[in-house]
Amino acid sequence: MGKLDQRVAIITGGGTGLGRSIALEFAKEGADVIVSSRNMANLEKVVEAIKVLGRRSLAIATDVRGKEQIRNMVKRTLDEFSRIDILVNNAGIIRRALLLDMTQEDWDDVLDTNLKSIFLCTQAVVKQMMEQRYGKVINMASISGRGCNTPGSSVYCASKAAVIELTKCYAKELGSYGINVNAIAPGLIQTDIYTVGRTLEQVRELEERSRKAAVLGRLGTPEDIAKLALFLASEDSSFISGQTIPIDGGRTDRM
Repeated sequence: MGKLDQRVAIITGGGTGLGRSIALEFAKEGADVIVSSRNMANLEKVVEAIKVLGRRSLAIATDVRGKEQIRNMVKRTLDEFSRIDILVNNAGIIRRALLLDMTQEDWDDVLDTNLKSIFLCTQAVVKQMMEQRYGKVINMASISGRGCNTPGSSVYCASKAAVIELTKCYAKELGSYGINVNAIAPGLIQTDIYTVGRTLEQVRELEERSRKAAVLGRLGTPEDIAKLALFLASEDSSFISGQTIPIDGGRTDRM
């Protein structure tokens, strides 16, 4: 028996990185998993891996900045699986620039992808969850949402701080319907996102600084995040809601 037997999960940004790891972890524990992103080729690889694990899966190309595409994702999920039990709002991007160099286009793109998508996806999915009187919503925040210590990351940090507050608000609204809403706040995790806009030397310096700041002395892995997501998606976390859980190896500069 798996911890997510008979559950149906939607994971945005599910083609690579954290989303892929979460999708596979959920499938190992018995869930049928719908993965969405803008890259269909990546999604199809994840679907095949999930099917190897013996679970059903569906890839839906979705730009989570658009309401109609999200509606289509939810409709196709319900047509195929008849229910939605878990939503992981994982889609996210970063644009690095100092204040005077930041363009409005990049500012809007980060907020639309990292923040507005959570509003749109959650709004579309919780209607079904409210009818079921059951649901788990997991938002991907960041330790950067609790303090910006890297110049050029202002809009990313702002978006993740807003995710933390949005998580609290939605938890208050939806708790009476049996819906848990929580967020995960990763530290530096070994994915491509932290290398964007940095030279190899800058990446190595960031990694070394992060290791030294963490009491466990290492970077995180996508599998670390997937294990926490599983906990929040399962009944093990049934009495937890409105929380943002840091998973950063014990960053002394964030304590």
